[in-house]
Amino acid sequence: MSRLERRLGLGDAIVIGVGSMVGAGVFAVWGPAAGAAGSALLVGLVLAGAVAFANATSSADLAAAHPESGGTYVYARERLGPGWGHLAGWGFVVGKTASSAAMALTVGAYLWPGRERAVGLVAIAAIAVVNLRGITRTATVTKWLLVASLGVLVVVVVAGWAGGSADPARLAPDTWDTAGVLRAAAFCFFAFAGYARIATLGEEVVDPEVTIPRAIPLALGLVLVLYLVVGVTVVATVPIEAVATSDAALGLVVGPGGWQVLVRAGAGIAALGVLLNVLAGISRTVLAMARRRELPHLLAKVAPRHAVPARAELTVVAVSAVLVLTLDLGQAIGFSAMTVLTYYALTNASALRLADHERRWPRAVPLAGLVGCVVLAIALPPATVAAGVVVLAIGAGIRRSSPAR
Repeated sequence: MSRLERRLGLGDAIVIGVGSMVGAGVFAVWGPAAGAAGSALLVGLVLAGAVAFANATSSADLAAAHPESGGTYVYARERLGPGWGHLAGWGFVVGKTASSAAMALTVGAYLWPGRERAVGLVAIAAIAVVNLRGITRTATVTKWLLVASLGVLVVVVVAGWAGGSADPARLAPDTWDTAGVLRAAAFCFFAFAGYARIATLGEEVVDPEVTIPRAIPLALGLVLVLYLVVGVTVVATVPIEAVATSDAALGLVVGPGGWQVLVRAGAGIAALGVLLNVLAGISRTVLAMARRRELPHLLAKVAPRHAVPARAELTVVAVSAVLVLTLDLGQAIGFSAMTVLTYYALTNASALRLADHERRWPRAVPLAGLVGCVVLAIALPPATVAAGVVVLAIGAGIRRSSPAR
C-alpha cells in the first residue's frame, strides 16, 4: 500500500491547524519579542500575522491545485523546478525537526524544570505512539490538547484583567526601533508556523480542493485573534522589562500560587499538541520526498493497518531525540525559524506561478509574503542566519551528488 486515506473533514483540518499553532510559542515567545522590541512587540506580532496570512493564502491556493501530501516540497517542485522543491522539502524537514526538539524541550521546561531533556524524550516517544495509530487518532488527541490549552489561556486573560494591575497606557510603544520590531516579528512568526500542517496532510483531507482553502485561513484567523488578546494582556499587565527577562511571561500575568502551577501545566500540554502535529507533518513530507527517491526510498512505505508512513515517522522521531540531547531551546527555535521562513518564501514564490484561474487571492499577496519572509529571516541574529544558510547549502549539495530523478 503506497497511498494515504482521506479521513479528515473541515473541522478536523481546522483543529489540526489551530492545534499546530497554539502551543509553546504563545507561552514562550513574549520574552524574546519584548527583548527585541520592548513594548512595540505588539507591532511585531501584527507584522508576523500579516506575513503568516500571505503565506497561508498561498498555501491554500497551492494545496487546492496539488492535493497531495508534501506541502511546499510538492508545490515548488511542480511550479519552480525539482531543485527548488528539494530545497523546500529539505528546509521543512530540517527546520521542523528542530522545532519538534524545541517543543519537546518546552514540555520538559514547564512540566519538570531541570529535567527538560529526559521529559522531552518521553514526550517524543509518547507522541510517536499516538501518530503511529493513525491520522484520526492524531486529530482526536489534538482536540483534547487544544481544549486544555485554550482553557489555560482564558484563565490567564481573565486573571490578568481582573487582578487590578492592568494598565492600558502600557500598550503605547515607549520606543521604536525598526530592526528590533522586525526581529520581534521573526520571533513571533515562530508562534504562527503551523497552519501549513493542513497542507502537508493534503492527501488525507476529504475534498481537499474545497476543504484546505477554507481551513487554512480560518485556522490562522482564529489564532491571530487569540494571540492579540493574550499579547495585549501581557503588555498591559506586566512591566515590559520583566517580560523581556522571563521565559514564562504568562506566569507573571497570573502571579505566584496555584494559577502559576496551572499555567505551567497548560504550557506543557500545549507544547505536546504542537509536537503531535509537527511530527505528523514532517513524516508526510519525508514520505513525499522518498516517493521521488530524494530521500531513501524505503521511507516511502505506508503501513497498511493504520495507513501511516511508519518508517518516515520513526526516522523523524529518532533524529528529534538526538536534537533534544544536543541543542538548547534557544538554538532550536532560532534555527527552526530561519529554515521555515525559507520554506514559506518558496511557498509564495510557487504561488506567484499559479494561473489566474487557480488563485483566490491577488498576485500581490504572495509577492508581499515572499518579501516578508526574506526580511524576517534576515532580521534574525546573524549566527542563526549563517547556520541556516550552511544547512540549506548542505541540502543542495546532497541533491547535486545524488542520481538524477
